[in-house]
Amino acid sequence: MRCPTKIFCLLVTLPVFSHPTHGENWTRFRGDNGQGISNETQLPISWTAAENVHWKTQIPGNGWSSPIIFGDTVFLTTTTEDGASCRVICIDRNNGNLLWNVEAHRQDPGAKRNQNSYATPTPVTDGDRIYATFSDGTMVAVDFDGNLIWTNSDVKFHSLHGLGASPILADGQIIMPFDGSSPDEKTLGWKIPWDQAVLLSLDAKTGKVRWKGKRDASRVGHVSPIVVDQGKQIISAAGDCVQGFDTRTGERIWSIYSQGEGVTPSPAVGDGIIFTSSGFEEPTIRAIRLGGKGDITKTHIAWEQKKGVPAMPSPLLVPPNLYTITRDNILHCIDAENGDIVWNKRLDGTHSASPVYADGRIYVLSETGTTLVIKPGNKYEQIASNALDEKCLASMAVSQGNFFIRGVNHLYCIGPNGSASKEK
Repeated sequence: MRCPTKIFCLLVTLPVFSHPTHGENWTRFRGDNGQGISNETQLPISWTAAENVHWKTQIPGNGWSSPIIFGDTVFLTTTTEDGASCRVICIDRNNGNLLWNVEAHRQDPGAKRNQNSYATPTPVTDGDRIYATFSDGTMVAVDFDGNLIWTNSDVKFHSLHGLGASPILADGQIIMPFDGSSPDEKTLGWKIPWDQAVLLSLDAKTGKVRWKGKRDASRVGHVSPIVVDQGKQIISAAGDCVQGFDTRTGERIWSIYSQGEGVTPSPAVGDGIIFTSSGFEEPTIRAIRLGGKGDITKTHIAWEQKKGVPAMPSPLLVPPNLYTITRDNILHCIDAENGDIVWNKRLDGTHSASPVYADGRIYVLSETGTTLVIKPGNKYEQIASNALDEKCLASMAVSQGNFFIRGVNHLYCIGPNGSASKEK
């Protein structure tokens, strides 16, 4: 396997939707192509609940979707009325003022785990509209003024876990995986593989179905897709499988068996290698070579590692290493070339949010709202520890010189010369 440094450099310089007078936008879950990597510089290193908080805005309702940012606007989803009212929120990036809060859909709240919410999928934007998915499988498009453009409820989603994956944009389509289970037979799709999971493509302009990608036999998953091969291929994983689909047609190109249900971390990618993890039963990190067709389980796995397997946070590739956080909250640094463990460090607290890399540093957010700032490399080196003292499960966003952190009650904009007194 080649060192992924070259492709990593390409990844962090890929064009993103940009505002003509500001830094980069953060338009989907984990930023550009879902890799948790930002080009931003001169970002804050230290903050507290009272210092270096540019603004702090109360967010109504409940939801664990991450914020997305385009230009001078921040978007979030939430639900109120015990999950029945599904809402999209717009906030002024400069001052934290709530610009609008619209009900985009009403649903009958279904099953979910306590750690989940009825508004967990992070929305995505193309700069004209915000596309959001809610826990019953309904997808909506809302314009930047808060007007509902279309609604699609073709998928009636059910899962004992709830819905955790996020939609992406690709070639004028909204791509969303629905890897659930049967509402009638509890074990079907959860303990027993079934053939009803779907990778759904909607036309971004109309909300009409373009195609439905089929998995064959799979189980529950919560993995947000990524795009590879210059946008020609969608990588989407679920319980028991990692698969590649043709972006234009939805045809399944290849598949790898990856035993385990309830898989959550989204893939990392670099130098023609995809880094994935499996779920319960046989947790394993797999490095998969791109370029195959059909069942490539026996031919395209570069290496496997059963230690350091992430359960909730997505892996972060900062060549030459891959960084993961396990269920028992141990941060692992893994050699991306061969899968060897370089070092590990037990962290305080519990971790659900995925780490990000920005300005030469790794930022790791815990559920208690503490962000560790770490220097990447072949030894553990902590730079700072920053506490907000508010429950945080959503992954942070990075845009235009600021970090955006969603807590259980507030959205924080972390930036220089700020004060928590600027609460909205």
